[in-house]
Amino acid sequence: MRVDLALLADAATVDSAGKLNILGIFDSITSTRFPAKHGLISLVLRFSAGLEQAGEHAIRIRLRGPSGEDLLRLDGKVKFGPGPASDGGQLKIPHILNMDGIVFRTPGRYAFDVDLDGEHQVSLPLKVVSSAFAEAAEA
Repeated sequence: MRVDLALLADAATVDSAGKLNILGIFDSITSTRFPAKHGLISLVLRFSAGLEQAGEHAIRIRLRGPSGEDLLRLDGKVKFGPGPASDGGQLKIPHILNMDGIVFRTPGRYAFDVDLDGEHQVSLPLKVVSSAFAEAAEA
């Protein structure tokens, strides 16, 4: 089992047919002041697995700060099984985690890390920057 798609977006949904709909993909956030509270962030993941890997799996999602510290950590279980998205013995399972109001204390390089069954799958970098231009526009 692996993560074959990972991104950050303004919004995402999965329709009844299993189709993933994504709006506003990004990898940086600009703020005029810190700490900066950001609106909705959708962490979009798609898992790919063989039918023999159906069942329950452990997932860990962490948001690391510029110094490597954990700012957010979510541990849980996901259960996968065959369904209409099965294709030639492969499961493609979309997963969306909506996070609202995350506070970034300082500018810097952040990252969302995703582990599945104790194995690191992907790191999604997120650059948080201060904008002098945006500050001047507000004045």
